[in-house]
Amino acid sequence: MRNRFCKVLVAVGAGLILSGCPAETGPGNTPSPIQTLRQTPLETLVEVTPEATASPEGTATPEISATPDGTETPAADATPGAEISHDLKPLPGKEPPTITKKTTVSFRTTAGEVVMEIYPEAAPNAAKRFVELVESGFYDDTPVSRVVPGFVAQFGVNWRDPHKAFKENTFADDPTYFEFEKGTMAFAKAGPNTNSTQVFINYRTNNQLADPSMNFTVFGKVVKGIEIVDKFAVVGDPSMGLDQSRLWEDGAAYIESLDEKPTMIEKATVVQ
Repeated sequence: MRNRFCKVLVAVGAGLILSGCPAETGPGNTPSPIQTLRQTPLETLVEVTPEATASPEGTATPEISATPDGTETPAADATPGAEISHDLKPLPGKEPPTITKKTTVSFRTTAGEVVMEIYPEAAPNAAKRFVELVESGFYDDTPVSRVVPGFVAQFGVNWRDPHKAFKENTFADDPTYFEFEKGTMAFAKAGPNTNSTQVFINYRTNNQLADPSMNFTVFGKVVKGIEIVDKFAVVGDPSMGLDQSRLWEDGAAYIESLDEKPTMIEKATVVQ
């Protein structure tokens, strides 16, 4: 049985970011032109009909836990409810919520340290999930699996238990309010309400991703170390990166087999 279509109409010069649609394969397990992660040609309508998938037998799906007190805090000198300083820019014609809180996250990578600010009011579902994944250790010792210079850097595959169960633990889309400027962050997905674990950082302004046909949503931004993000290693297919199915199956063995290694996220931490 087939569960849904992953349909995305992409404007001229845009790229498509997908996560979660199983890659189609041909004879000998050779990937077809339509893959889980790809950059789409100009004005292309991509339609992938994935096979229905289910969580492994007996695999528990992690519960979404509340963010601990103190991780989402207003600036120390801010009046409760007052807008804090941030670098997000509203999309044209949008009336975004007031940003009064933030969570600071640090990634120690093999390329250097990257610091991000996560804004729960910008995209509540996405911000909550990202902080939850950081606190659970999901991103520790995982690769930056797709780097397309001038477009995006993407990460968020952990093949280890119990983290792997998050792959099927999707959450609903948030409204999109802010521009996709360089350094902003959003969850990758395979269609409406299929956000899970994979996140991309924009290398340029990608406002086409806010189109209602895609509705990606900015929830945070790199505030320190964008020059480190620029140095992330380009590995695998030039537009699709590493083979996602092999990463989910046994990422450690797959990465070990590579001649050119990806940048690794050694440790992700919520900064108190």
